[in-house]
Amino acid sequence: MSTNLRGLAARLGLDPGLHGESLAAATSNQPRPFAPLAESSHLSEASLMGASSCYHFPPQQREGKRVFACDGTACLVSGRTTAVAARLAEHFGPEAIGHATCLGQCHRNDAFLHEGATALLDDLPYPRPSAEGIGPVGRSPLASPILLAPLPSPADYYATLLDHLRFPEQALNEITHSGLRGRGGAGFPLHLKLKAAREAPGARKFVVCNADEGDPGAFSDKWLLEERPHAVLGGMLAAARIIGAETGVLYIRAEYPEAIPAIQRAIADFEALTLPGGEACAGGPLRFHIVRGAGAYVCGEETALLNSIEGLRPEVRTRPPYPTSHGLYGQPTLLSNVETLANLPAILTAGGRAYATLGLPACSGTKLVSLDGGFRRPGVYEVEMGTPLRQILDDLGGGTRYPVKAYQIGGPLGGLVPASKVAELTLDFESFAHHGFLLGHAGIVAIPTHFPLAELLAHLFAFAARESCGKCFPCRIGSRRGQELVEGALHQGRRIDPALFDDLLDTLEGGSLCALGGGLPLPVRNALTQFREELAPLFAPRDPAVGDP
Repeated sequence: MSTNLRGLAARLGLDPGLHGESLAAATSNQPRPFAPLAESSHLSEASLMGASSCYHFPPQQREGKRVFACDGTACLVSGRTTAVAARLAEHFGPEAIGHATCLGQCHRNDAFLHEGATALLDDLPYPRPSAEGIGPVGRSPLASPILLAPLPSPADYYATLLDHLRFPEQALNEITHSGLRGRGGAGFPLHLKLKAAREAPGARKFVVCNADEGDPGAFSDKWLLEERPHAVLGGMLAAARIIGAETGVLYIRAEYPEAIPAIQRAIADFEALTLPGGEACAGGPLRFHIVRGAGAYVCGEETALLNSIEGLRPEVRTRPPYPTSHGLYGQPTLLSNVETLANLPAILTAGGRAYATLGLPACSGTKLVSLDGGFRRPGVYEVEMGTPLRQILDDLGGGTRYPVKAYQIGGPLGGLVPASKVAELTLDFESFAHHGFLLGHAGIVAIPTHFPLAELLAHLFAFAARESCGKCFPCRIGSRRGQELVEGALHQGRRIDPALFDDLLDTLEGGSLCALGGGLPLPVRNALTQFREELAPLFAPRDPAVGDP
């Protein structure tokens, strides 16, 4: 059935595509708003309504929400979530307040969405949504940063890049020599994806930029989209030339509204160019399309994102097949995140082996790190892979504004690193994995000493339950069950059976289709292991016959 739906969606294309049209219908006040689209697309009204109802924003807008406050982890542990909501209620009324997973303002903890743009509490009582003055500062201790470096003029930038792309096979070799691994968290070697998509047979190929990886606490992608949009477009252009694609799609999360006009301006700059040799960028060598997300964390998972672009329910697909052979509209697709793609122009310009001299042999290059408002110098930092974590937190971030007992690193599915373990870690995939943590997107949220970890666990389970696509039972039911158990222990005095809880975590980890459910047990187990004494009151005594997990 999904294949048939995918074929129908492909016929409608990307402008605005089934996704955009179904979301527009979802916000319409007309009776049977999906009927015209159902007739033109040959899909049922139920299918269209089911797909659009998975997102947070359109349904909430229909319920009369006017502003959306951030309830991400950084805002929660800062103590600002309740204060921001209360302040907004004074101006808009409690019934008008909705919530968003993360607005990428983790360095401030006082942002909200109003009329489709980011605003700050300082803007009240009359919000002045504006991109000016709200972006985090980008800093780097490197003499020659890769991602934070200013770019030349668009004409010079793309002329140089296309010169390095005259021989796609050679460009692929340079990326192979660089050792670049995906910066979205998995750390998969990019050259293997490129090679697979290049060799896959298909009538049409795509490059998709995943700009919906919205881990609360990580705002580096937002910074790149807004401050270095041509680096992102240049990376997509490089990937397209290597695999033989003519279409590039940027899927940008709704929580980053300022990123969309920034990318639109960059695309306009690109299309206005005529490069040396007379090659016009308008109409080729790559046609860009922007797809606006609508508030669904699961769309950060690559196959759910592809379904969303196609106008289908943003549910995870089973793999194999992988997107490199069966991606967007069933065609070979190179799908990668913002930071990964932004590295490609610099690699091709300087050479893969030069890039590989940065960082570690098994984990080369640089990484953007997001430090939240708990630090004295919050913002986006670019450091070499392998940099001691202590150096990042203390020397670059200036330490924290309050005593801290742990750091959540890598988002809600990342690791929970006790302050006592910081000195043992370096910023790279292997170091974190060796110690039982996860680097992920490298967003770092400082957990104050006074913040109860039981509340953090309840928050993580509630987050997963709210954001689950619902396709697999372990995630859909298990996350909700975990929330019930922790909240019951917190607020109703019902102590948790430790054996039952162990079984729940094992089921989530082993049975979930994607990392939303499968990754949730990691920070929970980190907390249970590293903060056993603090969390012990939540649990009933363990049966001695069962023993420790």
